[in-house]
Amino acid sequence: MKKLIIVLGLVLTSCSSIQLVENWKSPDIVIFDANKVLVVGMTQNEKARVDFETKLTKEFTKRDIEAMRSLDLFDVEFTSSEKSEEEIDAVEDLLIERDFDAILFTKVTGYENKKTFRKRMSEVDGIYGRFRDDYLQHQDIYYRDDYYDDFMVYHAETSLYCICVGKERQLIWRGTIDITDPQDINKTIDDYIKLIVLALEEQDIIFRKEGKNEITGL
Repeated sequence: MKKLIIVLGLVLTSCSSIQLVENWKSPDIVIFDANKVLVVGMTQNEKARVDFETKLTKEFTKRDIEAMRSLDLFDVEFTSSEKSEEEIDAVEDLLIERDFDAILFTKVTGYENKKTFRKRMSEVDGIYGRFRDDYLQHQDIYYRDDYYDDFMVYHAETSLYCICVGKERQLIWRGTIDITDPQDINKTIDDYIKLIVLALEEQDIIFRKEGKNEITGL
């Protein structure tokens, strides 16, 4: 069975409107065949993190990809305080020793309006070439209580990073999603997973499961 690692950052509130706004794949990659992947949820909301990571790992195991939740790897102490570049490098090295070759990392960043967000994204787009840099930039999502204060619209990013032995640790795929109108956290999680799974299938990162998907309905 293949194995997949996914890192997730969930919004702290629920929502009823979700739209995929970007589905990017590295032009250097034709087909990325992950053998072992870690699913990590970057959020302070423990229940949402458990729900998201559990459901998403099931989607990968259905496709014969072994997926592991970050909840089963990162202890409470690890995510409760700021980590250094060296500590994140050590995590990547540990994952490689355990035969992981990919990390799917999702987090939610808040913004007040789309104009402000697009300006900010145009300035920082492409700077996160590695999982380590992305994690270090956003790790306070875990422990800063006011991270999402004063934001009405949310922007979620899911990124797939290669940590393959003998290859450069780099960004393979990224999907971005706009989340608005908070309503129902359970529906939000299901809809988010649906979009991510479809986007990964479209880019030949994973392959469509035959028959109806219990979560996405596809």
